[in-house]
Amino acid sequence: MYVCPLCNKLGQKNYQCPTCLTSLEDCGRLMDYFDNYSPYLEIDGTKLVDGYPNDQKNHQCPHVFYCPNCLTEQVYLIDEIIF
Repeated sequence: MYVCPLCNKLGQKNYQCPTCLTSLEDCGRLMDYFDNYSPYLEIDGTKLVDGYPNDQKNHQCPHVFYCPNCLTEQVYLIDEIIF
C-alpha cells in the first residue's frame, strides 16, 4: 500500500517560494480544497479528477504550499512511499 508521507506525518518537505524565497507552508492535499466533502472521499477516486493525469499511476500526492510573505500558492507532487 502506498501512502503520502506528508498526509500521514511520516516526513516533511521544505520548499522556498519561487517569488520571494520565503519558506512555503504545507496546506495539505489539493483534493481537499475541491468542495466541503472532498476530504472524506476515497483518495484514489479523487486523484482521477484532480487535474494531474498521472498522479495515481505514479503514486504521487498533490499538495498545496503557501507563501505567507507574498501570498503565492504552489502545487508540488509528493512521492508516496510503500507502507
